[in-house]
Amino acid sequence: MKLSVVIPMYNEEEMILLTHETVSKVLTEISQKFKAEQNKEVELEFVYINDGSKDKTLPLLKKVANSDSRVKYISFSRNFGKESGILAGFQYATGDAVVLMDGDLQHPPQVVEEMLTGYFEGYDIVSARRSREGEGKIDSFFSQHFYKVFNSLMDVHISEGVSDFRLLSRNVVDSILSLPEYNRFTKGLVSWVGYKEKIIEYENQVREGGSTKFGLKNKLNYAIDAFLSFNDRPLRICVNLGLICVSLGVLYLLWHFIIWLIDPSRLISGYFTTLFAIVLFGGVQLISIGILGEYIGKIYYEVKRRPHFIVEETNIQVKDKELR
Repeated sequence: MKLSVVIPMYNEEEMILLTHETVSKVLTEISQKFKAEQNKEVELEFVYINDGSKDKTLPLLKKVANSDSRVKYISFSRNFGKESGILAGFQYATGDAVVLMDGDLQHPPQVVEEMLTGYFEGYDIVSARRSREGEGKIDSFFSQHFYKVFNSLMDVHISEGVSDFRLLSRNVVDSILSLPEYNRFTKGLVSWVGYKEKIIEYENQVREGGSTKFGLKNKLNYAIDAFLSFNDRPLRICVNLGLICVSLGVLYLLWHFIIWLIDPSRLISGYFTTLFAIVLFGGVQLISIGILGEYIGKIYYEVKRRPHFIVEETNIQVKDKELR
C-alpha cells in the first residue's frame, strides 16, 4: 500500500528541515518494520503545503524535494488558511491512506506505526488523542470547553483531545473531497462522513523550534467557523432568547400592574426600567444580528464559489485545470 503524509506549513523555516529529516527517518523505519515482520509493503509519499509563507519555507521545501524524490510540495499564492492547506493535501495525495500531521513535530511520527496497525486491522479512520500534559492553561481551558460546547450544540460528535493528527483511508478522503462546501471544518467533516474509527493515545509534545502560528485569535475564529458550519442551532438560540426576553418583559409588566392595583403609590419612576429594557433588548438584538450576519456571510462565500486556494508553484506534474 501507499501512504501519503500531508503536512501543511506556514512560516516554518526553523522547522522544515528538522521535520522532514525526523518524519522521513521514522516512517522509513516503520515501513521497513512492517515489511520484515508482517510482509506488508508500505510505500511513502510526503506532501508539503506551503500556505503562503513569508519566510524561507518555500526555498527550503524545494531543497528537501531535490534531495528526496518522495517529496511533493504545493505552494499557495498567499495565505489561504489551515483548512485550505488540508484540502490541497487531500486533493494531491495519491496514497491508499493519508496521514495528516502538523509541521512542528508536536505530532510525533512514531504514532504512525500504531495508525498503520489500525488501518491493516480494517479501520478507515485512526485518530490520535493527545494528553494535556505540558499544555498552557489558556489553551487547555479553551480546548476543553470547545469540545463540550461543540458536542452539546452540533449534529456531529468530536472526541475531546482528538486533533487533525490522524490516518484516513482513501474511501474517507474521497468522501471528504466529494463535499462541495466552501466553509470547511475537517474535524467535523471526518465525523460527518462516518466510517469505522479507532482512537489511539499519545503524549503531548513540546515544539522544538520557532513559535506557533495558530494563536488564540485563530483558535477563536476556528471555533466560530466550526459552530456555524454544521447546523442552524445558533439561529434557534436567537429565537429562544427573543422568547425569553418577551416573557421577562410580560412578567415585569404584570408585576408592575399588580403593584399598581395594590398600592399605586409604590410605583417607582420608570427611568431605570427603561434603561434596563434598552440594554437587555439591545444586547439580544445585536447578538442575534451578529449570528444572522455570520450565516449570511457564509452563504455569500458559498454562492461566489471561489476556489479554496490558488497554487502558485508545485513540483507535481498536473494539468492547469487541476490546479484548484
